[in-house]
Amino acid sequence: MTDLSETSCPDAPSYHIGPEGARIAFARTPGRSPGLVFLGGYASDMTGSKALALEAYARTRGLACLRLDYQGHGQSSGDFADGTIGLWLSDALAVIDAETAGAQILVGSSMGGWIMLLAALQRPDRVAGLVGIAPAPDFTEELMWPDLGPEQQRVLERERILRVPSEYSDEPTIITMALIEEGRDHLLLNATVPIAVPVRLLHGMRDPDVPWQHSVRLADRLESTDVRITLVKDGDHRLSTPEDLDLLAATLDELVAAVPTA
Repeated sequence: MTDLSETSCPDAPSYHIGPEGARIAFARTPGRSPGLVFLGGYASDMTGSKALALEAYARTRGLACLRLDYQGHGQSSGDFADGTIGLWLSDALAVIDAETAGAQILVGSSMGGWIMLLAALQRPDRVAGLVGIAPAPDFTEELMWPDLGPEQQRVLERERILRVPSEYSDEPTIITMALIEEGRDHLLLNATVPIAVPVRLLHGMRDPDVPWQHSVRLADRLESTDVRITLVKDGDHRLSTPEDLDLLAATLDELVAAVPTA
């Protein structure tokens, strides 16, 4: 689930100071609403191509934009191995609450699609629309845990931490038992998801990490009747080619046009 289509960004971030002094890095672009909020994937950060493309899109249209690093990611404080879905959700909500005003469109990539949905459930009065890019709700339970296999599961249960080879980096992917266990408190796909705003899901059909059928299942679970899935036949998990980013922009144009501006 690691999205490493990342390029470094020279701009120094701002920091939101959270509980116990946690420093949550963010970058905010001023503008009108609806604002755009980018929520990144597992072990990725706010300097990736999709995050920066979203910010550039917002600038050209005069929209506010926020991107952030969860604790243990990018330029934020904390140890990645201490992270859980609940912790990273609280990071996102804290920065959204402190640094945005008015209606927001949340854009979640991979794990960020799960964070996006959970944030929308907790802030229904603030969220005007959702865009999921290979969204991965419940991935800890439905994708990560079964993919490990019985032997790695036993090691993880015993050692509480596991490092597995990554297809995207020379560094291994870190998986903790706390991530798996705490993730079970936030599962969504076994019941109706009471989100009523417009939702757009973009998914590559050659995604090796999150099958495109995952988006179909999510669409079926959403309460909203305004849900559309766009499948990219040759798209991978990252969906960060110029054509993919053009698709994201066109999708946002449609959603932004439907939201009252301020």
